[in-house]
Amino acid sequence: MDDFDFRAAGWFAVVIPVYNHGQAVIQVIRRTLRLGIPVFVVDDGSTDGTGEVLRSVLGIHLLRHRFNRGKGAALVTGMSVAASMADWAITLDGDGQHDPNDAISLVKAIPANTRPIVLGKRMLMKDAPWTSRFGRRFSNFWVWVSGGRLLSDSQSGFRVYPLPEVLNLGVKARKYDFEIEVLAKAAWRGITVVEAPVRVDYHTQSPRVSHFHPLWDFVRNTGTFGRLIVRRIFTPYLWPSSLRPIGSEQRRPPEPHCRSHGSSKTSSFC
Repeated sequence: MDDFDFRAAGWFAVVIPVYNHGQAVIQVIRRTLRLGIPVFVVDDGSTDGTGEVLRSVLGIHLLRHRFNRGKGAALVTGMSVAASMADWAITLDGDGQHDPNDAISLVKAIPANTRPIVLGKRMLMKDAPWTSRFGRRFSNFWVWVSGGRLLSDSQSGFRVYPLPEVLNLGVKARKYDFEIEVLAKAAWRGITVVEAPVRVDYHTQSPRVSHFHPLWDFVRNTGTFGRLIVRRIFTPYLWPSSLRPIGSEQRRPPEPHCRSHGSSKTSSFC
């Protein structure tokens, strides 16, 4: 583990959404705990005994949904609680594809005196399932059409979010589409998105547990993109600058609220 002082860069916490990952998530959590920063694990209504497995892990802040609400809802729950003790949330998936140590590279990619979203650009995607490769290209294009940056990997779940700004963007999606809507709405509100390379492993020793459904999540993502694009069409301040009517900038909503780090408190259940 790289000897990196997260505290020198800010107040950070990790949020890991989990749903029916069983024993596979234990190794992810153990490696993440070595970072030496608070780790929030959100059990999104698991029904396979994952909850019992998580309760046996020491050193984490365990949050739980009574029923499955979706990855986006789990991220919002985790970040909302983490915001009481951290100014940044590092999110990563519980299936083992990410190396938690790469969180250091993401934090190092934050430019000085800025509050961006940092996106982990997954390398070696040639080993990824074809559905992941197609979904990545599809999502990259439509995030751009929706008003976001033209990104390399808009579907990566390995990210750094500024808190509480990301919670104040009005993101409506609560499934996998949360992770694409948040990128478009961040751009609408002037939050920069930067990318940094991270490793990805689709050949972990434990069977990879993924709940992404190629058909239904594609349909859901398409609906989210449609909603964002319609909103952009009928909101002049979101148009390209050369097309905006005079005075449209005056109707731009205020920047998301940002606060300095306050007292630390946490919750172990929700």
